[in-house]
Amino acid sequence: MTPKILKSWRMLEPGKLAYCETPMPALSAGEALVEIRGCGVCHTDLSYFYMGVPTVNNPPITLGHEISGVVVAADSNDLVGREVIVPALLPCRNCEICRSGRGTRCLKQRMPGNSMEVFGGYASHIPVPANELCIVPERRGIPLEHLAVVADAIATPYHAAQRAELGPGDLVVVIGAAGGVGSFMTQIAKGMGARAVIGIDLNESKLALLSRHGADFTINPKGKSAKEIKEIIKTWCKGENLPANFGWKIFEVSGTKPGQELAQALLSFVGKLIVVGYGTDETSYMMSKLMAFEADMIGVWGCLPEDYPKVLQLCLDGKIALEPFVETRPMSQIEQVFDDAHHGKLKKRVVL
Repeated sequence: MTPKILKSWRMLEPGKLAYCETPMPALSAGEALVEIRGCGVCHTDLSYFYMGVPTVNNPPITLGHEISGVVVAADSNDLVGREVIVPALLPCRNCEICRSGRGTRCLKQRMPGNSMEVFGGYASHIPVPANELCIVPERRGIPLEHLAVVADAIATPYHAAQRAELGPGDLVVVIGAAGGVGSFMTQIAKGMGARAVIGIDLNESKLALLSRHGADFTINPKGKSAKEIKEIIKTWCKGENLPANFGWKIFEVSGTKPGQELAQALLSFVGKLIVVGYGTDETSYMMSKLMAFEADMIGVWGCLPEDYPKVLQLCLDGKIALEPFVETRPMSQIEQVFDDAHHGKLKKRVVL
């Protein structure tokens, strides 16, 4: 039976959350009601909450876009009871951008916790288009709550790998490798056959963990200039018989100004820089270097819903480890988790 009350934690305004109970919305044709089992805490949520980055729909709004759950109501009884992942981006499917195959940047897209009326993942339930849901056919012992991170923290790096045309034998640098998205970017790169993956981050303990999960070499950039980091990479590449100054695909996942500036400094001949992390600081770059290097700079936004089954399969096949990088906490702790995340105190990606 469909519950009558929707429980949620809503952002009343930037910096202020409140627990709310409202009548459960009626489903529109083609929608399914998903009972939320887990919603990951993403840096994007913190940007809305602490940095004043505007949401498409103004507050009050329920944030959260990294969702896994169970369908409790739908037009089709075959869908009721199925475990699902809710895509973080829902393209309109009808515009010219969608028809061109670039629906991740559909200008009419809907996003839980941003542009879906008041609905988001920090809630008990969410109504979503049934045809866009990613069915979880099996979990192989992985908690359904953990699979919430597939919706963004893993799907977005997967799309980044697509945009980079990442494949077997590639050379990869991940900046911000130990973060909630960077750790999965590192694993995806290795899981898709990269010949070498260099992880760069300030967190030594997480770098040690990544050495067991995809990173062939790690660097802590603290106190080092871009020139010094390039020399460290050059020395390591020489020992591994790898090219140090051409062909590298650099994924900037930190979203920080120092990370972005380092990524630009490392970009070289026939290389690619893929911007995955979000930040509000501006950087400067001599664009003529792209011409001289015949290099590429590429932006990434989300992942198409139809690619989610492939992303999920990487987790089910063990190519992406979740347990060492994910922890669950009660939704009632959302305010403390937000504060801990804002101050860099979280050791894993938290799913509420």
